[in-house]
Amino acid sequence: MSKLPDAHKFIDLSDYGRPMAIIIANALKDTLVTPIHVTMWFVISGLIAIYCILFDHLFLAAFFLILKSILDAADGELARLKNTPSYTGRYLDSVSDIILNFLVLTAIWYTTELPFIFTLLAFIGVQLQGTLYNYYYVILRNNLNGDTTSRVFENDTPTALKGETQKNVDLLFLLYKIFYGVFDKTIYMLDANAYKSKIYPNIFMSMISIFGLGFQLLIISTMLVLGFKDYINVFFICFTLLILVFIGIRKLYL
Repeated sequence: MSKLPDAHKFIDLSDYGRPMAIIIANALKDTLVTPIHVTMWFVISGLIAIYCILFDHLFLAAFFLILKSILDAADGELARLKNTPSYTGRYLDSVSDIILNFLVLTAIWYTTELPFIFTLLAFIGVQLQGTLYNYYYVILRNNLNGDTTSRVFENDTPTALKGETQKNVDLLFLLYKIFYGVFDKTIYMLDANAYKSKIYPNIFMSMISIFGLGFQLLIISTMLVLGFKDYINVFFICFTLLILVFIGIRKLYL
């Protein structure tokens, strides 16, 4: 199920796992499995990938990173199929992602000889990239009356939806603000007027989708398999410079 109206669907390079995610969600829609269960599955897949990186099982690491990306899409698909959107699922997904991102990059650092500062810079870069993509994507979805569980400005704790408790929403929103607040504020400072653009062209969204987490994991997996593990953290530091390019395009032309 799409988050956007048909006329505004774009080729999302980070969403290559969606077809398989839809199959998984359809297989689970009439079962007792919940979207939260699927989120836990992608956490387990990510942890297995980290183990494989640490012990140099790089093909397996790549497999489980891609599987993590697929399951990351499947939990949202299942929530839409079951008509059970939740802020619990939305923030649990995000908090799990950022922790796993840090652990993946740290595992890569641990098995290379690069200083840890490169890992920290790569992690900051990865999060800023993903935040910019999500910022523009959520603005587009909200303006087109698409999926609105995610909000452009995450300032206030949302009210729990049916089927979830306010206590869980409060806790996970607090964790979200702790982990993502600085990245959200940084991107907002760089492009504070982005929300005034009602519609982003499909080609622009396709271009910026290279900053989506799925594409980031695909890059990591590819570099692991091709024997470029030592260069992954450096790559993402350099990749971050494209943030200024995309923001410049948005400001000048959109």
